[in-house]
Amino acid sequence: MKHLLLTLLMSFASAQLYAGIEVHDFTNPQQEEAYKQLINELRCLVCQNQNIADSDADLAKDLRREIYGMLKSGQSRDEIVSFMTDRYGDFVMYRPPFRSSTAVLWIGPFVLMGFGLLGLLLFIRKRKHVPVSDMSESDHARASELLEKDKKSDES
Repeated sequence: MKHLLLTLLMSFASAQLYAGIEVHDFTNPQQEEAYKQLINELRCLVCQNQNIADSDADLAKDLRREIYGMLKSGQSRDEIVSFMTDRYGDFVMYRPPFRSSTAVLWIGPFVLMGFGLLGLLLFIRKRKHVPVSDMSESDHARASELLEKDKKSDES
């Protein structure tokens, strides 16, 4: 009885592993390749840091079904991308097109990196020109005397 119960529990648990797998039938390999490219190039609007191929969000599942349906109905890749950007904006693309509205996305990281490098160079240059204070003979003699005292106290 224990073995039967354990077997049933294991089979129900393993059924959950297959619940998230989506199976699609494509008419040709080009259609399947276009589907894979699209789901890898479009961003999940819920997760924002994943493409819809990797996301388990309900919206990503809906978008995958929508893309599959559009491909099956004969729409081209460009038509699907146009539909998605019209509906969700350029943010849905991992690599949005260069426009005035997306210029900050494309140029911003390079500007920030430039400011960071400039700041680093100024910091290094300023650090090079910091004068090293020279100790006078009396300061040097006093420091040597203190070190000798410290050595003697450690030995005792």
